[in-house]
Amino acid sequence: MAVSQNDKVTWLTQEAYDRLKAEYEYLTGPARAEIAKKIEAAREEGDLRENGGYHAAKDEQGKLEARIYRLREILENAKVGQPPADDGIVEPGMTVTVRFDGEDEEVTFLLASREESGVPIDVYSPNSPLGKAITGKKVGERATFTLPNGKQRSVEILEAVPYVGSK
Repeated sequence: MAVSQNDKVTWLTQEAYDRLKAEYEYLTGPARAEIAKKIEAAREEGDLRENGGYHAAKDEQGKLEARIYRLREILENAKVGQPPADDGIVEPGMTVTVRFDGEDEEVTFLLASREESGVPIDVYSPNSPLGKAITGKKVGERATFTLPNGKQRSVEILEAVPYVGSK
């Protein structure tokens, strides 16, 4: 799955879309019913103020609803199977190779959402300092960004190609 948050659009492979949709359907169906049963069973135990099982079930319900909300947002804004253009301009959904100033080693990663899982490549968020700095840049250009510790770091963009999945 490669994800782009440009204008709230999320680019997904068909496989990733199907996986997220299946998770959404499970969470909004069987998982919700299961948590409702846990809450009801805990309620029947009595005083809710000191009922650890009830509070644990309510916490679990909150996490479940947050995940449902996130999945709904992704799926509603999904563009399935339409990778970014292969024009050498960095954007989410692309495999990017950079070289940091002062280093000889090249680093290759997928510029995508943190929802990405299971790909055989590191994933950097488009919203990270590096992601923001390189988005829109062309191969051969340089970008400078600020690290969380306040220091500046520069990279040269060596390659930017649409992510095609594991080979």
